[in-house]
Amino acid sequence: MAVRRGLCNWVLMAGLAGAALSLGCNSGPEVVKANVRPGAMPAEGDWRGVYYDTVYGYLHLTTSGDTASGKWRTAAGDKWGEMSGNVDGDLFTYEWTEHRIGIVGPAATSTGKGYFKYVVPEGDNVDHEIHGEWGMDQNEAGYHWNAVKQRNMKPDPKSVMPDETQTSLEGADWDGNKSKNASGSEKKKPATEEDEWE
Repeated sequence: MAVRRGLCNWVLMAGLAGAALSLGCNSGPEVVKANVRPGAMPAEGDWRGVYYDTVYGYLHLTTSGDTASGKWRTAAGDKWGEMSGNVDGDLFTYEWTEHRIGIVGPAATSTGKGYFKYVVPEGDNVDHEIHGEWGMDQNEAGYHWNAVKQRNMKPDPKSVMPDETQTSLEGADWDGNKSKNASGSEKKKPATEEDEWE
C-alpha cells in the first residue's frame, strides 16, 4: 500500500511538473505570418512610383535591382515612416519603422513587417494598385493597406520628411489661423512696448 501511494504521488508530481514546464515555455502570442507567394509581375507593372491611401497618405517607392524602399506620411500628417525590403515578381516584403511627429520616448517609434502584392485590375486605362498587410513587431500581417498608384507622379521620398521647423507649438488664434506674432509666422514683428500687457 505504501509503495502504491508513493508511486501515485510520484506520477502526480511528474504530471504537475510537466504542466508547469509547458506553461513556462509558452513565450507569448503566436507570431502572425503572411500567407502569400510571389507571382509574375503584371504587364507594364513597375514597383517604382507614388501610391495613395486615404489613411496612410502618399507612399513613395523606389527600386534598385531586387530591393525596394519607400517613405510615407500619413494623410493626417501626424506620422511618417520608412520601409525597405525585397521584391520578387508581384510581391514586395518589407520591414518598416514609423515615427510620430512631435513625440519623444518609447512611444515615438513603432516597427514591424509587411507585404504588398502588385495588382492591375481588369479593364482599359485602369490605375495600378498595391494590396497588402502589415503587422507590429515580428508580425507580418493583421492590418490592411491598399493604395492606388498615382499617374504622372515621380517618387520623392524626401518630400514626406517633416520640416525641422514644423512643431505643434506654433501659435494660432482661436479659429486656427496663425496670429501675426505666432512662432513660425512669416512676418513676426519684434516686440515693442505697445505689445505688452498693461
